[in-house]
Amino acid sequence: MRIEDIVRGKGAAVVTIEPSASVEDLVGLLGEHRIGAVVVTSDGLHIDGIVSERDVVRELGKQGAAVLTKLVSEIMTANVHTCGLNDSLEETAHTMTYQRIRHLPVVVDGELHGVISIGDVVKNRIDQLLDERNHLLGYLHA
Repeated sequence: MRIEDIVRGKGAAVVTIEPSASVEDLVGLLGEHRIGAVVVTSDGLHIDGIVSERDVVRELGKQGAAVLTKLVSEIMTANVHTCGLNDSLEETAHTMTYQRIRHLPVVVDGELHGVISIGDVVKNRIDQLLDERNHLLGYLHA
């Protein structure tokens, strides 16, 4: 299975935020969409960074409530790992696990094309295993 299969199933819509937005705006966006991370982009196409709930919590621990007035660009991760549509589910799962990343932007020709989460990867792997199980059971009972 390829990342393209996951994106096709869930859609390519991506929630984004501008680097100049406040952390307070970010928290509102995360809550509104019930998501754990947002891609940071100035133009909607090119990735400036990624920012997650964990980034907010870490900074909250350091700065207290004052973090809410900071800019997203001040707490985001600028060195963003990405994946492509042709990447395999297995290699992407490996990257996410060993890099301890829960969200990966999907990039096509240098432009943002979607986001996958570790939940998407796990769901698709479980679906694969269930299909294999059902196929084997059908074979045994035929």
